[in-house]
Amino acid sequence: MKSRAAHTFDPAGVVFGVLVPLIVAALGLVLAYLWQGRLPDEVATHFSGTNPDDFSNPLSNAWTLAVVIVLVGGGCSAVASLARVLLIMRRTMLIIGLTVVGMIGVLQIATLTRELDLTSGQSVTIPGWAMALGTVVGFAAGLFGASQLRDHRERVAATSAPHADLPRCNPELPLVVHVGASRVAGITVIAVSLAGAALTCYLSSSPWPIFLFVPLTILILSLLRFTVHIDSDGLYVSSLGMAAFDYDIDEITGASVRTVDPSKDFGGWGLRAKGRGNYAVATDTGPAAFVTFANGDRLTIGCAHADTIAGTLNSLTARARSATVD
Repeated sequence: MKSRAAHTFDPAGVVFGVLVPLIVAALGLVLAYLWQGRLPDEVATHFSGTNPDDFSNPLSNAWTLAVVIVLVGGGCSAVASLARVLLIMRRTMLIIGLTVVGMIGVLQIATLTRELDLTSGQSVTIPGWAMALGTVVGFAAGLFGASQLRDHRERVAATSAPHADLPRCNPELPLVVHVGASRVAGITVIAVSLAGAALTCYLSSSPWPIFLFVPLTILILSLLRFTVHIDSDGLYVSSLGMAAFDYDIDEITGASVRTVDPSKDFGGWGLRAKGRGNYAVATDTGPAAFVTFANGDRLTIGCAHADTIAGTLNSLTARARSATVD
């Protein structure tokens, strides 16, 4: 089988990662120009607590926020448009970027709305609900956009069966294995996040900050827990129901079992990359399935069931090669 040519850009990534931030930035500018006659000479641009402590010209502020939205939020989310970048990285950056875009965009519009027909921005208070709403809307848009991204990397077919010395096994398919942080670790992350949210709410005397911590907690948990799915089509590793890695069975050259220490071998836990094409779902110290692919990629999956994962992949791969030869 010939290799599938890799795309340079992912269409969904261009729409959500590039166009959406530009549209939100442009919307803020358009509203500032349309409402210029109804806004005070100087609008609030910075707040100490809930009260404004810095002011500037409405149009100048609108341009500043547009630049921030494009460079900060758009700078993160634009990675999603690059089809050859690791899929899980593109999805993560898109979610982070659009969360920032949503928070700044909604907050800007809400603040401008509060200042309409006022002679001064001195009495305006920061709309905390807008930060929460913008964060939730941006996070939701990021999740939806991430689900539309596709893996356009080059796929190269292997030409030979895995070495005979590699493990083999034939469990019932599909083989589904959950790897990553334990329930205790997950509950700990949630507890710490709730404590941080409670403290922030107390200091700000507002319930809205809790909504800022929800997306952050979900994102952290998504990078700590994964599902490994193996069937006759290939190897699929997912997080938040979306693919982190997706390899066809004819791309696999072999799988072995080795012992892994995430901190020593990959510099930390979770989804890791150590050099080009060397990836790991490093969530446990101990046995790990080490899978190699015809395009040079390597994937390490730390798991107590590493022998089953490796054996299943080798058996399926050998069977597929045999069927091709026949």
